Amino acid sequence: MRVLIIEDDAALGLFLQKGLKLEGHEVGLVTDGEAGLEQALEQSPDLIVLDLSLPKRDGMEVLEAMQGRLTQTSVLVLTGRSAVEERVRCLNMGADDCLLKPFSFHELTARCRVLLRRREQFADPTLRHGDVELNRMERKVTRHGRPIDLTGKEFALLEFLMQARGRCCTRGELLKEVWQMSPDAGTNVVDVYVNYLRKKLSAGDPADDAPVIETVRGEGYMLGVGSGRKPVSRVGGVFGLGARAHA
Repeated sequence: MRVLIIEDDAALGLFLQKGLKLEGHEVGLVTDGEAGLEQALEQSPDLIVLDLSLPKRDGMEVLEAMQGRLTQTSVLVLTGRSAVEERVRCLNMGADDCLLKPFSFHELTARCRVLLRRREQFADPTLRHGDVELNRMERKVTRHGRPIDLTGKEFALLEFLMQARGRCCTRGELLKEVWQMSPDAGTNVVDVYVNYLRKKLSAGDPADDAPVIETVRGEGYMLGVGSGRKPVSRVGGVFGLGARAHA
């Protein structure tokens, strides 16, 4: 999940960023309200961790400006203001939860997990990228409206890449999240399954020269830019010759 931290205390912000990254999230950090609001509206993250005492633009102003504009984003407010009225005001302005400083990092991560789970429950079950649609509830994938039959692991891999929203996913990250294996495992199972997906997603549509999944050399994989454009970086050939595919 993508998390944006808006916190003017640099030490605290970096600590939270590092901790949430270890939880498996993609985490951005900004230190003032003006830049925070700009990034929030531009990126539409899954979760915003928002401090109230911010320079340039107060956290309450940021919350008010986001109201009604980021309907798919959860907001966790951090505040040192102990007055109950302040927290009630935050909740009335669209915050999903408030956490009083000082706080335990374990409590913060637990609250983040609850908010993200709640968001997933009410999220649109269909993920879309260009002409590819993946329905998480019905476990169906289509391209150009054409049904594509995927195995469980192929579906899970495509789902993870689509949730990354164009971000490059490393092989280690995919091993950990899709196969529940060590990121350092000496296997090319990721490459094998990417090749399986590429073949299935392009089958019956040879005119489409833009791959759904692109290779970022030395890093991993990401979703392509869409039909009609050549990939920026792609490793040719067939992956995983002689490899053992772990379903």
